[in-house]
Amino acid sequence: MIHRHERPLLLTGLMTTLCGIGLSRFAYTALMPALVQAQWFSADEAAYLGAANLLGYLIGALAAHRLTEHWGASRVLLCSFAAVALSFALSVLPQPFAWFFAWRCVAGVAGAVLMVVGPSVAMSAAPPARRAALGPLMFAGVGVGALLSATLVPALARLGLPWAWAALALASALSGLWGWRNCLRLPLAAVQLAQQYAPPASAPLAPRPDDGPRALWLWPVLWLMGAYACDAAGFVPNTVFWVDYLAREQHLGAAYGATQWAVFGLGALLGPIAAAWCASRWDWHRAVVGGISLKAFAVLIPTVLPAVLLWWPSVAFQALAYGLSSFLVGALSPGMAALTSGRLLQLVGPMQHKRMWGYATAAFACTQALSGTAMAWLYSHTGVYQPLFAVAAAMMALGVLCAWASRSPVYTPR
Repeated sequence: MIHRHERPLLLTGLMTTLCGIGLSRFAYTALMPALVQAQWFSADEAAYLGAANLLGYLIGALAAHRLTEHWGASRVLLCSFAAVALSFALSVLPQPFAWFFAWRCVAGVAGAVLMVVGPSVAMSAAPPARRAALGPLMFAGVGVGALLSATLVPALARLGLPWAWAALALASALSGLWGWRNCLRLPLAAVQLAQQYAPPASAPLAPRPDDGPRALWLWPVLWLMGAYACDAAGFVPNTVFWVDYLAREQHLGAAYGATQWAVFGLGALLGPIAAAWCASRWDWHRAVVGGISLKAFAVLIPTVLPAVLLWWPSVAFQALAYGLSSFLVGALSPGMAALTSGRLLQLVGPMQHKRMWGYATAAFACTQALSGTAMAWLYSHTGVYQPLFAVAAAMMALGVLCAWASRSPVYTPR
């Protein structure tokens, strides 16, 4: 149950993840086939525009902590929300490739800042007893954005691409206004929650694992960041090229691709809820290892499915397999971010969480940008997406090993 004083925390996290990833990145995935069919860009150019957003995400992740140190969280969030809305608004008419590349990059920068700053400041305001329940739910905004992009964007694109871009600009502006207003309420909410969850006056003030200074660059932290980086490299084909892969390369049509993207969005909406349940009942480490293992399996499905269909050509099985891959990768896109953020908070403490979460997001963004650019280059030379999924599955397998190695012997979850 979400209490009244916790709503500003939850809404701040929800709106920043909705705008930061759900709209600024995932909406473009749904638009890719329409951009190619409308001849705004070639297939190669559309792929590079997807990589431009990943490049911007890297820049934003590196700059997020320093920006908040100089300008404050609320002001940085407001500017980032505005930048995402502006990037959509200035894309409503056909323009040269360089123009779109620049604004997709700006959307990536702002999206990374929103993803680093929003959940971190909201989690820092939450009492330790509620972080496992509230933290993962903040990432459900990713799923809301993916669902909106899967349902509304294709319908609006049929009316004309300018309508789709304008609707995304309006949705970004509204989510930004709501998120910023709740961010301004965080200090008061933190005080009220501290009073609500304060220990009884007669209880002794025993030291807690969340208190005091803590070493930052421990091996568990480095292994965790390595797992998160491998996750970033591994799920690029399922998030950037997925709809175009199904619609054009597999000859299943735009409607089929949009339906699978809706399944992805449904998974992204439910994934943080499942992550909150796992984090509340298991320890954070086991939840991270289990989550990335399941995601590796989901990324592997498009790699092995063509071989399976050669000896069992079943349309129903094909739809089920693609749906399972869409749902699981969708669920574990925000789910892994939530679990990694929570595990990192456990390792370094709330005082250093924003800084270290910024570094983790930078590692994520770096491998994501390199993977996205390399895969766009590979696609431009081969003309097929299929080999990309094999590379992605290998990266996810490496991530599973890193996650397993990140176990800390010095902390026992309460």
